[in-house]
Amino acid sequence: MDSVKLQAYGKINLSLDVLRQREDGYHDVRMIMQTVKLHDNIDMQKTKDPEIKLTTNLSFLPVNENNLMYRAARMLIDEFDIKEGVSMQLKKVIPVSAGMAGGSTDAASVLYGMNKLFNLRLSTEDLKLRGVKLGADVPFCLTRGTALSEGIGEVLTPLKKLPSCPIVLAKPAISVSTKFVYQNLHVNDLPAEAHPDVDAVIAALEKQDVTEVAVNMGNILETVTCKKYPEIELIKDAMKKLGAVNAIMSGSGPTVFGIFSDVAEAKKCYEALRFGKYRNLAKQVYLTEPWR
Repeated sequence: MDSVKLQAYGKINLSLDVLRQREDGYHDVRMIMQTVKLHDNIDMQKTKDPEIKLTTNLSFLPVNENNLMYRAARMLIDEFDIKEGVSMQLKKVIPVSAGMAGGSTDAASVLYGMNKLFNLRLSTEDLKLRGVKLGADVPFCLTRGTALSEGIGEVLTPLKKLPSCPIVLAKPAISVSTKFVYQNLHVNDLPAEAHPDVDAVIAALEKQDVTEVAVNMGNILETVTCKKYPEIELIKDAMKKLGAVNAIMSGSGPTVFGIFSDVAEAKKCYEALRFGKYRNLAKQVYLTEPWR
């Protein structure tokens, strides 16, 4: 195999709780990860020239070791003493610095692609062990679907899949530093009611009840991000007015997603945020659904 075409899918968090800050500075989390169909496209080719070449459709993205795709390729080239090189072309669609694991899913796809191109014969578990060194979300991006994520995000338990439903995504014209959010969370000082009911979402998934899933969604990181960026709450409110069962922030933000029970209402919400009354709230708006 000399080339491969890949789709790198984004994720949302149906529930995100942070249990405590550990002595090593990391945070123990308990969250439900969900892959969505919104995706980046990655083309990879073997090259005789022993270099890593990366191009993207966005001029502001790094194309060197500061890019997780590059580091993923370098990791396997070094480990397996690969004498050839690889050329990669990224068409970025998932919003950048948006709480949707865009960088992690691209890195996961490169690990998968390198494994295929160079016949490394690594299992998914093998790739996950390497992926976590690149980022806590990379292992989930390799497996996809619906999963409970614990530890620092690397301990994954598959859950029943989120049933098909329309999802509207909206990212305001800001980028959020995950480091800033966690540094300002002070989770050990938060009251019990600030923590979302992750188990209620798991129970709703077991029943395959989309409405119950949506009603019980929550994200503890909103206690930081929404205070600093009030436009996040404005987008959430707009989605609910436009028919979303519920709307919350994904990851550390600032992307907001709304789950709908009706396709027509989801389309109206998308159009209102993209072209209509609420078009000034978000810079990027997408209509998608769960990846199954």
